[in-house]
Amino acid sequence: MEGVRGVEGEMEGVREWRESSNSKIAKIASVLIFFVFYLLLLVSVIVASVVFGPKTSVVGVEDCEMATMESLIGLVNRIQRACTVLGDHGGDSALPTLWEALPSVAVVGGQSSGKSSVLESIVGRDFLPRGSGIVTRRPLVLQLHKTEQGIEEYAEFLHLPKKKFTDFAMVRKEIQEETDRMTGRSKQISPIPIHLSIYSPNVVNLTLIDLPGLTKVAVEGQPESIVQDIEIMVRAYVEKPNCVILAITPANQDIATSDAIKLAREVDPTGDRTFGVLTKLDLMDKGTNALDVLEGRAYHLQHPWVGIVKPLTHLEAVIKARLPGIQSLINKSIDEIETELDYLGRPVAIDAGAQLYTILELCRAFDRIFKEHLDGGRPGGDRIYGVFDHQLPSALRKLPFDRHLSLQNIRKVVCEADGYQPHLVAPEQGYRRLIDSALNYFRGPAEASVDAVHFILKELVRRSIGETQELKRFPTLQAELAAAANEALERFRDDSKKTTLRLVDMESSYLTVDFFRKLPQEVDKGGNQAAASSGDRYSEEHFRRIGSNVSSYVGMVSKTLRNTIPKSVVHCQVREAKRSLLDHFYTQLGKIEGKQLAQLLDEDPVLMEKRLQYAKRLELYKSARDEIDSVSWSR
Repeated sequence: MEGVRGVEGEMEGVREWRESSNSKIAKIASVLIFFVFYLLLLVSVIVASVVFGPKTSVVGVEDCEMATMESLIGLVNRIQRACTVLGDHGGDSALPTLWEALPSVAVVGGQSSGKSSVLESIVGRDFLPRGSGIVTRRPLVLQLHKTEQGIEEYAEFLHLPKKKFTDFAMVRKEIQEETDRMTGRSKQISPIPIHLSIYSPNVVNLTLIDLPGLTKVAVEGQPESIVQDIEIMVRAYVEKPNCVILAITPANQDIATSDAIKLAREVDPTGDRTFGVLTKLDLMDKGTNALDVLEGRAYHLQHPWVGIVKPLTHLEAVIKARLPGIQSLINKSIDEIETELDYLGRPVAIDAGAQLYTILELCRAFDRIFKEHLDGGRPGGDRIYGVFDHQLPSALRKLPFDRHLSLQNIRKVVCEADGYQPHLVAPEQGYRRLIDSALNYFRGPAEASVDAVHFILKELVRRSIGETQELKRFPTLQAELAAAANEALERFRDDSKKTTLRLVDMESSYLTVDFFRKLPQEVDKGGNQAAASSGDRYSEEHFRRIGSNVSSYVGMVSKTLRNTIPKSVVHCQVREAKRSLLDHFYTQLGKIEGKQLAQLLDEDPVLMEKRLQYAKRLELYKSARDEIDSVSWSR
């Protein structure tokens, strides 16, 4: 009402003009109260009372159009409220954001231009910090919620979700303190918004964004970059194509110097989403009036400086134009979030039977992937074949048989085996000793093959656990499963090593006599005489023949072991890993109590938080979709 009294003074300055336009003014006067009532619905014009010219007045708003506008604004407000409650504040969130796609109303103006007064006149309460210079130092997202008559007014902050403020002086104090908590008790600014919701029967459902006032110079206590910092912050909001700009300009200021109009012109050159608001009409100098501005002669805007019907119609068109894109974004985001939630997994059941079933299903998923690695469905199993085809033959070829079957060593072994009685035909004991000690070399490659396959299987277990997506949310179960699988692999390795070394020992235990019977029998011709003349029992040729025969036999055994060692390893390790890797773990699971089962399904806290955030965001999008589906408007 103070605005009404201020404008009454202005009316004196235009009385002559009114007398020349009686027919039009009569019509304007008849709808003046109607305009002021719906002024609160849009916030694009908040002057308590204004002077209209012929160019700024439109008569005749249909009730159905107003109902449509109310439903549209209410729809946007409810979706914005859902965004706030469910943690979608836009910004640099890694999650899909709906907030950025919604139409918003940003209040822009210079410092002390009257932005706070405009907002307080809408709410009907004094709740914003006041003072000179820079007062608003953080964006304020103000959400108004209309309640039933008789319900006490109260306010809530997003950072204090369980605290209701009924004393609006305390709201002002909390805004100031929350600003100081972020920026310190200085004149610094922060782009992190404060979210405030006000519930009252005296407001309309609406969401506005109050931004720090634009300034031209830095004052004491502010960095030199404050001017650019504020402008960058404000631009971040008003540059968005869905942002409606409420440009606040004091009536006692030259419109050509208006910071709000200048910025709006830069980010919205067509003026499609800019609405001009004049404040402080009561402070204009005597003999001056705002008619030139209000009628668009001093500075023309696409939409009238003052007027409620046309801005309402335009805002309705803006929202309608954005809705198909918003609906498409919502549906796409719902699909993406549900896919991500399926990937993250649903919450774990609390029933012990269901938990046991979940654990068994997870184990089966791991076991399936592990077998795919072995059977060729995934990479890794080919490395086992590489052990048999490359590593084992290479190790067999590198055995030191040349040194073992040197003439010096053969002479030493044969002579020691003969003792004081030289052999008559062939040095059988010498042969046996040479063969037995040579076959002992095969133990090394045999054990190495067992160990190599063991380490490959361990690596495949580790990789399979990592590739089992369902297991990623349960680090405790991952660790237990890995421990159980590795323990089983250790048992398989021990059995494989015993069996494989037994194959080597079997070759030493019983020599293939037929191999030696088939060797050509040669008789020395003068060899022993030459040996006797030199002082040796046997000739050098005799020892060479022994070495050649032993080498041939060892070669035969090597070929045999090259075929049997892989069979033993596969039978004892690979085959058993495929058949019974988790058998012991399954047995132990049957003995575990419900509390221990629950501990196995303890989730990664980071993943739990991520799933919670996605679940909230899914709830938001579904709520927004339902809100849009529930609203009907004229097309």
